[in-house]
Amino acid sequence: MDLTLRVLGVVRSPLTDPATAPRFETENAPRAEVVLDPAYRTAAKSLEAGQEVLLFTWFHLADRDCQEVHPRRDRNRPLTGVFSTRSPDRPNPIGLHQVRIAAIDGDVLTVEALEAVDGTPVIDIKPLADRRGR
Repeated sequence: MDLTLRVLGVVRSPLTDPATAPRFETENAPRAEVVLDPAYRTAAKSLEAGQEVLLFTWFHLADRDCQEVHPRRDRNRPLTGVFSTRSPDRPNPIGLHQVRIAAIDGDVLTVEALEAVDGTPVIDIKPLADRRGR
């Protein structure tokens, strides 16, 4: 069984510190770029500006030993198992982001409202809704 993840690209964002980054895209997350590895150019060729996609990332700065967190980093909230939260700290730190592609320029996708920090690896992209019956 091969469980190797392939990094498809990397996030370029003005966000640099996970501690101060927005927790959700709806919390003033900035526009960012997804710079794809040219090896995946064919896989991305049918993406379009205006399209909503699910962007899967690998939270490379996460604490993979973490099993409980105070939700939203609020110490007034009780410790909660990470599988009941959206915390980036978790055994397999996979991020899930619903984003709209604002523009495509070669291997660079500009996306609206992405809360991932600069340098975050991108591991998959999937359409939110299959508009073409595929």
